[in-house]
Amino acid sequence: MRVGVIDYGVGNLGSVVRALEELRVKPILITRAIDMHTVDSFIMPGVGSFSDCAKLLGDGGWIQALRQEVLVESKPLLGICLGMQLLATTSIEGVADNTSNGLAGLNFIPGRVESLRSLGCNLRVPHVGWNEVTSNTSVNGTFDGIPDGTDFYFVHSYAFVPDNPTHVVATTVYDIPVTAAVRCGHIWGTQFHPEKSSRAGFQLLRNFIENPTC
Repeated sequence: MRVGVIDYGVGNLGSVVRALEELRVKPILITRAIDMHTVDSFIMPGVGSFSDCAKLLGDGGWIQALRQEVLVESKPLLGICLGMQLLATTSIEGVADNTSNGLAGLNFIPGRVESLRSLGCNLRVPHVGWNEVTSNTSVNGTFDGIPDGTDFYFVHSYAFVPDNPTHVVATTVYDIPVTAAVRCGHIWGTQFHPEKSSRAGFQLLRNFIENPTC
């Protein structure tokens, strides 16, 4: 399988590329939306703010290309950290008006991105470090080979709240329950960084590469 790492201008791709190389997968950096058809699946990292990343996706023609390749052609997609949040319908990050519907995301997995504070978290934000993840074992494939309660590495101030609870395949607790991973068929997302989460993270990447649609 040809795995494309989407380089839409946010940087911080090195650790993802190295993790794929460790798995004996030759990653293909996709720097132009028009080249997305050349690979079989995609990994979309994300760092920074939701608004900045959403603008980069829009300005670079990535949104239309992603819809074609992922929704029409049914190619697997894994969003990591902010890349997962971009799968949502909207985000309140950077929105000053509480009455606003928020900033638009891809709407691949319907839901809303909220701040940890607004969700009731009283611990230090951002949430940085290793934290235990509890998976929904009824969802086949995502956490195969990974013991329940394994720690993964997190860095985030916002969290994805899907409209449909069945799209939540794993959670963590940081004062409050937080979505750690989502999935809707061939569309995956992790709030944690699998590429920075040692053997367990590499196993999740392997699961995505080897059986992304199960």
